[in-house]
Amino acid sequence: MDGHPFDAGRRRFVRVAAGGALAAAAPALSTFSPLALGGGVRTLKIGYVSPQTGPLAPFGEADRFTIRQMQTRLKSGIAIRGRTYPVSIAVKDSQSNPNRAAEVANDLILRDKVDIVLVSSTPETANPVSDICELNETPCVSTVVPWQPWFFGRKGDPKRGFRFTYHFFWGLEDVIAVYTGMWQSVATNRSVGGLFPNDGDGNAWGDTRLGFPPVLAKEGFKLQDPGRFQSMTQDFSAQISAFKGADAQIITGVVIPPDAKNFLVQARQQGLKPKVISIGKALLFPTSIEALGELGDGLSTEVWWSPSHPFRSSLTGQSAGQVAADYERVTGKQWTQPIGFAHALFEVAVDAFKRAHDVDSSEAIRDAIAATQLDTLVGRIAWGSGPVKNVAKTPLVGGQWVRGRQHPFDLAIVNHQLAPMVPLSGPLKLIG
Repeated sequence: MDGHPFDAGRRRFVRVAAGGALAAAAPALSTFSPLALGGGVRTLKIGYVSPQTGPLAPFGEADRFTIRQMQTRLKSGIAIRGRTYPVSIAVKDSQSNPNRAAEVANDLILRDKVDIVLVSSTPETANPVSDICELNETPCVSTVVPWQPWFFGRKGDPKRGFRFTYHFFWGLEDVIAVYTGMWQSVATNRSVGGLFPNDGDGNAWGDTRLGFPPVLAKEGFKLQDPGRFQSMTQDFSAQISAFKGADAQIITGVVIPPDAKNFLVQARQQGLKPKVISIGKALLFPTSIEALGELGDGLSTEVWWSPSHPFRSSLTGQSAGQVAADYERVTGKQWTQPIGFAHALFEVAVDAFKRAHDVDSSEAIRDAIAATQLDTLVGRIAWGSGPVKNVAKTPLVGGQWVRGRQHPFDLAIVNHQLAPMVPLSGPLKLIG
């Protein structure tokens, strides 16, 4: 596939084709005048997929804000070598379902004829979308999945990599280092209970070769792993009993928000009282922590992006703090981590369009993505020096939810060993 042929008859306007939660929230943009945009140029089409409904919806909570930001920023098109191209953004909801994610990716490619697909949040969304793009030779950029579940979960070969799909985020080695760094800063018996579900993240985090187990053993922690369980489990008695039997003073894992709430409520009821609880995915979002009430106080998690990260957008010039403040002003909600990475996806796409030697060629856009060296809202994104082909790494720190001033809970940065440019808020404190 050599890209989409020139089509002067394509509609010259920026629109949003929204699905799921965005349908009522993202109004269509105004029509452009062909003369104002240079005339005779086609619309550049960007597809965007994320989980906006279903159990993974907290990952897509900020999408409305980001899409509106992009509408405003791109309303005058993209200037490329003396021509200004209008831009269309088609937004699709994966509904937290891998099959649905693949279906909407097919729609974006085959029906909407997008030039590039952007996808965010969890292997259940990013992996099927990336696979469809690879199959159809459509450039794709993904994020918000540790790189191992994205790369090896798609049966990637480090010697070959992928042709059309590129990814930026941190890896399991980073989250393990951040978590163990937090745990080593406090006094515990180093007994760890692991909650690893039977999904892409859970299988990767609990992998005996690439995940937590070998590193924890090396660092002197003893892991109690009761085995895989299905997401949306209602009864965690077996796991709680195993953790109590091991006197686990540290609980870790990577679960969806409903499972975290069920586990934490049942653990309290059944007398499990760990000193540290560091869980990925479920504890990332302020809405999830607020839903836990007093149980949210002191929980810890990884932090990929925050208002204190010292980065700026290549599109708007805003700092991380300014974007977070803008989000809170516009939505009336507390900032949330996915804001930065959704924003950065569009930074990469626009930058690739500007540098592609032929915007009508999928290969040229793909090559421009591969050559990216861009300072973004989440830090520098540059492929070519990653742990494997197609992967670029971004920084990671550790955070703890503490009682807030403006909000019920604030996410304090308590470990920055991998990213010292991010300022610390204070040390990790034991629960209770």
